[in-house]
Amino acid sequence: MVNLKINNIPVSVPEGSSILDAARLAHVEIPTLCYLKNVACVGSCRMCLVEATGARGLVAACVYPVSEGMEVQTNTPKCRKSRKVTLELLLSKHKKKCLSCERNNNCELQRLSVEYGADEDRFEGELQNTPLDDSNPCVVRDNDKCINCMRCVAACKKQHVGAIGPIGRGFHAHVGSAGGVQLKDSSCVGCGQCVVACPVGALTVKSNIPEVQAALEDPAKHVVFFTAPSVRATLGEAFGLPVGTNVEGKMVAAIRRLGKCSVFNMDITADLTIMEEATELLNRIQTGGVLPMFTSCCPGWVRFVEQTHPEMIPNLSTCKSPQEMFGGLLKTYYCEKNNIDPKDLFVVSVIPCSAKKFECKRPEMNGEVDVALTTRELARMIKTAGIKFTELPDEAFDDPFATCSGGGTIFGATGGVMEAALRVAAKTLDGKFEVVDFPEVRGTNPIKEATYKVAGKTIRVAVASGLENAETVIQSLQSGEKKYDFVEIMACPGGCVNGGGQPTLPDSVRNNVELRDERAKALYASDKQNKLRLSSETPVIDCLYKEYFGAPNSHKAHEVLHTSYKPDPRV
Repeated sequence: MVNLKINNIPVSVPEGSSILDAARLAHVEIPTLCYLKNVACVGSCRMCLVEATGARGLVAACVYPVSEGMEVQTNTPKCRKSRKVTLELLLSKHKKKCLSCERNNNCELQRLSVEYGADEDRFEGELQNTPLDDSNPCVVRDNDKCINCMRCVAACKKQHVGAIGPIGRGFHAHVGSAGGVQLKDSSCVGCGQCVVACPVGALTVKSNIPEVQAALEDPAKHVVFFTAPSVRATLGEAFGLPVGTNVEGKMVAAIRRLGKCSVFNMDITADLTIMEEATELLNRIQTGGVLPMFTSCCPGWVRFVEQTHPEMIPNLSTCKSPQEMFGGLLKTYYCEKNNIDPKDLFVVSVIPCSAKKFECKRPEMNGEVDVALTTRELARMIKTAGIKFTELPDEAFDDPFATCSGGGTIFGATGGVMEAALRVAAKTLDGKFEVVDFPEVRGTNPIKEATYKVAGKTIRVAVASGLENAETVIQSLQSGEKKYDFVEIMACPGGCVNGGGQPTLPDSVRNNVELRDERAKALYASDKQNKLRLSSETPVIDCLYKEYFGAPNSHKAHEVLHTSYKPDPRV
C-alpha cells in the first residue's frame, strides 16, 4: 500500500494506483473527459490536471502513479485556470447547438463549462462543417460536436470491432471509419457502446419516436408495445431514481398514458426462446448436431459472427431473438385470435439495445417488429408527454402476455439466458431435477465456465459478454483449447443491462458505480420473488404450444420463431 494525501486528506491505495484512484477514496471528484472507467485512460484531454509533490508542473491524475508521501492538490488556482482554458479551447471548435442537442442538460462538456465558468466565445475557432452521418440504422455521428476525447474509439476497439478510429492530424484530426466510408459501410455491429461512452452529443442512437407517435395518433392502427426484461431495471434512472430500481409497474402505466395501446411483457418470448433453444440444444446433443451451440438472441453478436467468423454461423442457434419472436407471434397468432389484419398492427419493442434497430430491418425478420425504441427514447417520450413518472401507480401488463417466469426476467443480465436454458434442459432430461439456481454462470466476470451432470449427461457451458471476450472464446474453441456444448454471448459487457440504448448517466456515476452489477441485482431479485422459475411453467407458453405450435421446434414453430443467418457479403 502507498500512503499519500489528497487535498490534505490521508489515503492509502495499492501500489500502481493513479492519483484519480486515490482521489476517489478521499471522496474528491477530479473532472475528466477522456477517461472512462473500464473503457479509456489516455490522459489526453488534460481536464484532470492536478499539482503533486515531486512532479514538474501539472500532471494528469488519470495516468499519473502515486508515490509514498505524495501530496496532491486538486483545486488550486493553477488547476482551475488550466481546466477553464482547456474547456474554452474545446468550445472554440464545438458545434454549440445545445438547446436542440439530445445531450442537453446531460452533457459532460456542458456541465464542466458551467462549473468552471468557461467563456464559449473566448477563442475564435472554426467548425469543420462535417456532414452528419445518419447512414447507419443504429448510430448517428455528428463530428462537429466531437471533442476528440477518443472514448468512442476505445469502446469500439474494446469490442474488437474497430469500426471507427482517429483520422488526420492537428486541427483536422477527427474520428471516422477507415477509407472515409460511412458508418453503414463500416464494420459497425450496432452495439452502441460508442454512444454510451461519448461524453457529448457527437454520437447518438437513431430515433424512431416520430414513427411511434404517428402510429399512436392513427385511428386505423392497433398499437402494441412490449418491453425487454432489463428496461424495468434501468428506466427509473432517467427520472432520478437510484441505479437498479425496478420500475416495472410505473413503466407499464407510463406507456399506457402515451396513447391507446396494449402493453405486453417481452419476458414471455424470452421464456418462449428458452423453450425453443433448450429443445434445439438437446436435439443437437442427442443427434450429433453442430456443437457448441451459440445463443442467437443478441443481434450485435450475430452480426459480429456474420462479419468476422462466418465459419461459425452453423453454431448459432436458429432461434430468433425474443424481440423477433414476439413480432412473429403478434403478426400471426395474436392477429388471428383477435381478427386483426397484420398490416393494421403496429408493433413497438422497447429495448436496451441499439442493434435491435438493425435487427428489425433485417429481411429475414419480415418486418414483424415495426419499430424498436431504446430505453432512452421511451424516457424522452414520457417526459415530452408531461407524465410525472415517479408519481404513477404500479400497473400490470396486459393479458394474455403478462405473466412470465423468473427465467425470462434474468435474460437482461449476462448469464441469464444460459441459466434459464439450463433450468429447462435439466428438467427435460431429468424430471426430478430440482435445482433452479446456477450461480456459476452469474456475475459480471468477462468469461464464465461450468460443467453440469444431468441424467448421466455432461453439459459443458460458457458465458461471455463483450465482443472482445467473445473473440477469446472463439479462438479457444478453434485452437482446441476449450470444448463446450452451449455458449451464451452478449455483445455488451455485462449484458443487456449495459446496452447501448440504456439511460446516459454522468461520468461521476459511471466511474464510481458498477452499473451492470446494480442493474442485474434488480432482475435476479425479481426472479427470486417469482413463484414461476422455469420458462416451461409460464401459463401462456403452455397455451401457445397447445393451441398453435404443437411442440417446441415443430414445423410451425420453425416457420414463426426460427430464422437463418448468412455471411456478410463484404467478408
